[in-house]
Amino acid sequence: MSENPEERFSFLYGQNKRLLILLAGGMAVIYFTVITLFFTRGDAWLFSLLIFSEVFHLWQAITFLYTVWDTKLIAKSSSKYHVPVDIFITVAGEPVGIVERTAKAAIEMDYIGHQVYLLNDGKVAKKENWPAIEQLAIKLGISCITREIPGGAKAGNINNALRQTSAPLVVIFDADHVPHPDFLKKTIGYFADSKMGFIQTPQYYANFMTNQVTQAAWEQQQLFFGPLCQGKNRLGSVFMCGTNMVLRRAAVVEAGGMCETNIAEDFLTSLFIHERGWKSAYIPEVLAEGLAPEDFLSYYKQQFRWARGSLEVIFRYNPLLRSGLSLAQRIQYLASASYYLSGFVVLINAAMPLIFFYTGRVPFQISTMNLAAVFLPYIFLNLYILQISSNFTFTFRALSFSVSSFWLQIRAVVAVLSREKTAFAVTSKTAVQGNFLAYVTPHLLYFALTLVGLGLATWREGISAALVTNLAWSLLNCVIFSQFVAAAAPQSQKK
Repeated sequence: MSENPEERFSFLYGQNKRLLILLAGGMAVIYFTVITLFFTRGDAWLFSLLIFSEVFHLWQAITFLYTVWDTKLIAKSSSKYHVPVDIFITVAGEPVGIVERTAKAAIEMDYIGHQVYLLNDGKVAKKENWPAIEQLAIKLGISCITREIPGGAKAGNINNALRQTSAPLVVIFDADHVPHPDFLKKTIGYFADSKMGFIQTPQYYANFMTNQVTQAAWEQQQLFFGPLCQGKNRLGSVFMCGTNMVLRRAAVVEAGGMCETNIAEDFLTSLFIHERGWKSAYIPEVLAEGLAPEDFLSYYKQQFRWARGSLEVIFRYNPLLRSGLSLAQRIQYLASASYYLSGFVVLINAAMPLIFFYTGRVPFQISTMNLAAVFLPYIFLNLYILQISSNFTFTFRALSFSVSSFWLQIRAVVAVLSREKTAFAVTSKTAVQGNFLAYVTPHLLYFALTLVGLGLATWREGISAALVTNLAWSLLNCVIFSQFVAAAAPQSQKK
């Protein structure tokens, strides 16, 4: 890992070239229009599925470009503003050493008037080390709030502490997110604005170089905490991300407390705060450093929890129907939550070449060159905007893990629609060893179907242009899935 902060945190220094953004948006519309209206249609059902997927791609492209149009706005802060602050460190069975490192850093923050609390949920979560957390608090001379009555997972833990404390501002850190000494000095001044409801700062993974899982997790985060959050800041649509955040107690109380009915309590609570007229801001400066999931199982469970919680915003709390939100906020909440519908679109796109292999059917009739003439400028411009906006930190590995998460996203949709009960699970702070290939069964099946389907299609029609084109798409999907599959294999857990 580089010790140069500007290099480590380069994801925060992307560019927004508006002419290129306009060109990228224009090419996205042109590409969609051409394939919809000017290509000769093939199988009606396949064509309909393809257009459905392209509508979703267009929505994603336009909302992304809209978000990163301007990423330089910073809210106003006053260095003279000073109030008491409660620091909540949420704990639910994490190793004592990790909690101690975070607590010591919180105590030593450069600010007069902050009180540190360990929010000990280990007892109700049936974690063996919960008494050790109480002893740690005594050792450090800080307060420990141990819950006796379960309910609401992390949100319930925070609400319980809110009822027993009183400072007007509350800072929340996960047990593994170690704050910098200047965290409070860099954030509290924004609350001089009496309508500021909460401040979010980046989640930085200090262990991102550990293995390919930590690297992929961090590379995905760089896109979100870089251009996306900076763009949402301009639109008044930053949402809380669980840790490294400062909340105005009055805003949380007015919103009914942290939402205990959703496993992505931070996302939904943000919506409730925004619809009551409170502001939010994102500070594009790394002020705390935490830990990424170090194994495939922990990563998978974390992504499923995020997907499940975010999708409930669409199906149970549709932002389009929330009266207190601005149009920009409605769009941003819907764009963020709908990202997790991508699983169906990835499945549709990945299935198209397989359907050709086994049936010979295609969604439209077009030469490879004509398709390339409209597709390549569209995809190149949009990928280039993604790269320059993230300061060229978005990698193929991040793309692989994002696309390959399609099956867990589909499972999350099913869980939401069926109201399947999903428990909140704290992401493991130590690597879990094992063989997790069962979680990539759909990807392994895709490899097998591609191999068998290629043989069938070759036997049926020989080496045709259609076969070569569909083989290229199928192999591209296999390459994208391969890093995800490799991460699930036992040997991928080695450092």
